[in-house]
Amino acid sequence: MAQLLDGERVAAGVKMQLTERVARLVGTGVTPGLGTLLVGEDPSSARYVAMKVAECAEIGVRSFDVHLPADASQADIEAVVDRFNEDPAVHSILVQLPLPAGVDEAAVLMRVRPEKDVDGLHPVNLGRLVMGNPGPLPCTPQGIVELLAAFDVPVEGRHVVVIGRGLTIGRPLALLLAMKRPHCNAAVTVVHTGVEDFADLVRAGDVVVAAAGRAGLVTADMVKPGAAVVGAGTSFAGRRLLSDLAEDVAEVAGWVTPRLGGVGPMTRAMLLRNAVLAAERTR
Repeated sequence: MAQLLDGERVAAGVKMQLTERVARLVGTGVTPGLGTLLVGEDPSSARYVAMKVAECAEIGVRSFDVHLPADASQADIEAVVDRFNEDPAVHSILVQLPLPAGVDEAAVLMRVRPEKDVDGLHPVNLGRLVMGNPGPLPCTPQGIVELLAAFDVPVEGRHVVVIGRGLTIGRPLALLLAMKRPHCNAAVTVVHTGVEDFADLVRAGDVVVAAAGRAGLVTADMVKPGAAVVGAGTSFAGRRLLSDLAEDVAEVAGWVTPRLGGVGPMTRAMLLRNAVLAAERTR
């Protein structure tokens, strides 16, 4: 059976380090502040924001939370972003997605100042990633890289197959893994369900990251024996969170993420790190 890639354990270590960094910042008179904006009553979004707020408190980051009704106008939403941008106590900003139908999400996200972009997905910060320049990294891709490194999964010089080309995971992860930096420097293939010979391409991967959001997409017969397999995409059946990985993948893989407690905790830990980095840059 595969070794579990326990994101909860790795994230706990990251948060311990961040707690020490926050304490040093507070000692200099700077308390890191994260502004969160939730619009509407989506239960999953509300739970996710609540988890982030709780974890901020856990490491000493102050939260500035705004919850607007689902019928909030574009101007109302953008006004909150503007207020966060101008507030020196708010070092980073999280706009929880999805926003209600009719809201121009791209316009809202573009309004966040790049230096306060806690998700690392502002076009300026994605451009920094493409150019290899310092800046906040997208949370889930960086979390995956650190999760693999924590369990000594060989990545450098290996073949990584990324399933999915989305903006939040697939595209930035492929860029990150291909770069000449620690725990990356891989040969990366990006595939999706519209590609011919999909299963054969996935089977060629020494490391496979599934980020398609289709439950059970990757099955045991599609996995090279001993490969590391990361389920980064999720979907729901009712309130049950489902992984892109079928349960039988663990019988073939060398390493595999659990259905719960794999990538999710690492994403939140990287968000906290970006929040602390943003505060450190203001000193």
